[in-house]
Amino acid sequence: MRTRRKQPDVPAPDSPWSEIVPGLWMGGHEFRGRSGQLEFAVLSDEFDLVQTLLRLPGHGPDPGVEHHVWPIPDGPLDGTQLAGVIRLAEAACEAVDAGRRVLVRCYHGYNRSGLVVAHALVRRSHSAEQAIRLIRSRRSPWALHNELFVDYLRAGLSTARLLEELAE
Repeated sequence: MRTRRKQPDVPAPDSPWSEIVPGLWMGGHEFRGRSGQLEFAVLSDEFDLVQTLLRLPGHGPDPGVEHHVWPIPDGPLDGTQLAGVIRLAEAACEAVDAGRRVLVRCYHGYNRSGLVVAHALVRRSHSAEQAIRLIRSRRSPWALHNELFVDYLRAGLSTARLLEELAE
């Protein structure tokens, strides 16, 4: 299964992670450092909960940090994958409500992490459009550039999941 498409026209973010709302961060495994060179984002114990949608060995977090791993492609998702995204967003909301620092990450911290964070924001009474705008303003204009994920958010992930399961 391919989990990341090569997209040379999409620039790496300027930071390893960005706070979208208090306690809820999104990020990736690679970013453009101060020197302009690509650097790896390696976690230690900066966060209480890390949700990883693309796992790369050696990128952390430290042992003892709660870590949920749910690899999904940056492309069409099936019903099971969408159900996992919904569960991750619910867990992120619960952790933030408990005062914990949460990082949701994928490769650059644009699409897969954006899907989870946007769904968490929708669960917290943002419209899909408000969530998308907020993520793009806080993370990068490139966040959620995967139009399929934007379509999933506009339809609602529960609806998208049901439609995908019917298609299977």
